[in-house]
Amino acid sequence: MVGPVAKRDAVTHLKTVMGLSERRACQIISADRKTIRYRSSRPPEVELRAKLRDLANERGRFGYRRLAVI
Repeated sequence: MVGPVAKRDAVTHLKTVMGLSERRACQIISADRKTIRYRSSRPPEVELRAKLRDLANERGRFGYRRLAVI
């Protein structure tokens, strides 16, 4: 488990399957409760991310600064 998403999934699994509290589940996997409860308020910007990903695949040598200008 590396990222916060995996940790959230693990805590959810422990809560539903094992019947543990959120606090105890976080202690078991050594995760901060704030990380588990955090929800982003930013919109996902799916179209922009897809366009940048396509440009990056098309122009492999360009960095993120150069892609942002395009």
